Parts: sequence; structure tokens; C-alpha cells
Amino acid sequence: MKTSMKKWLAAALSASLLAGSAVAFAAANGEPASLDADTVEYDMGTGIITAEGNVLMKRGVARVAGATAQYNSKTQEGYVKGNVIAVREDMRMTCSELVSDGQEHMRATGNVHGTQQDKAFSGDQVDYFPQQNDYLLMEAGGVLSNADGTFTAARIEGWLKDEHYIGTGAAHLVSPTKNAEVGGDQMDYTKGVVVATGNAWAVQENNTMRANKLTVRLDQNGQAQVQ
Repeated sequence: MKTSMKKWLAAALSASLLAGSAVAFAAANGEPASLDADTVEYDMGTGIITAEGNVLMKRGVARVAGATAQYNSKTQEGYVKGNVIAVREDMRMTCSELVSDGQEHMRATGNVHGTQQDKAFSGDQVDYFPQQNDYLLMEAGGVLSNADGTFTAARIEGWLKDEHYIGTGAAHLVSPTKNAEVGGDQMDYTKGVVVATGNAWAVQENNTMRANKLTVRLDQNGQAQVQ
């Protein structure tokens, strides 16, 4: 494809491609968009747009880069593959593949790592819903961390904007700053308050507590208050 045609096609279709492939990271409609890649192809019959080689998509505050990208303008489904880097405002995520179903939902797979301000998350698979207070779902488990410590479980869901996380299955919170650990079958963390249920336990220094339900409040002066 000639360079002039590639640039024209990229400019004409980048808004559509970003709406799908960049998925949740795409900004509101009407913002300037651009697409750069080594090659861009568009099949009018199927509605499929394919970009390959050094793909970089921009729209408003959103940036998505990868080795290849594809978007179906008819179904609004898309993906970006290969050393994916996605950035939107203060959210940054890296993974092997980023897939959109066109419904403000994105699934990242393959060594997923994300950061937002002082919060971080990682796992093999992360589903992300930015319109739901930055809701994350890690069905296969993962790690969440913030200023209070590190939270792990067999299954994790969380709302980053609300600082609310729920872990199910071998839930475990380690807080070096508070010199405390909390565990249980399930754990609900909301802005410094941890509620562990089912074989719940907490350790601070040489003190150990066990209960069916245990509430730990991580206060501002570095202590852990247990109920």
C-alpha cells in the first residue's frame, strides 16, 4: 500500500479503530485521533481493519501501542497483540494481548501489570471496566497493592477509584508499614478497613488472633486495631 494511501486510511479509520482496539482507554467521541503502523489494511466487505508493525494509536489522553492490532467496524470488537502498552490519564498497563468486546470492557492476558497512582495490580488475566469506577476482575487470582500493603487471593475483584477490593480463596494481606498480616477464606478491603471471614486470622508483632469473622482497621499512625 502506498504511503499516501496508508496515511489517508489511517486518518479516516483511526477513530473507529481506537473506539474498539484501544477499548476502554479511548477517550470521548470527537477528540482528535491518530493511527501509526508499518502497514494498514481495510476490508470494506467484512469491516475489518488490520494494522501491523509498530502500531501506535492515540486519542485524547489515551495511548495504545503493540505489534499488531485489528478492529471490526461492524461488531466493534478489536484486539492489540505483542508487547502491549496502554496508557490513559494515570492508568498504565502492559500485557501480551488486549481484547475488546466493544462494550466498554477490556480483557488483558499474558503477564499483565498495571499501575494507577500508588496502586498496582498484576495477574495472568485481568478484565477491566473503566466506566464502573475502574472495576477489575482477576478470575485466576493475582496481586493488588497500595500504600497499606499487598493483597493476594485465588480470585480478586476491585474498584480502584473506591479503593475497595474483595478476595476469595486463600485471601492474604501483608502490610509492612502496619507490621501486620491478615488472612481468611474471603477478605473485603475498603480504604484501610479489612474484614476477613472463614478461618480468619491476624498477626501483628507477636500477637495472633483467630475468628470466623475478623475486622482489622489500619489506622494512620501505623497500628492495626482488631475487632
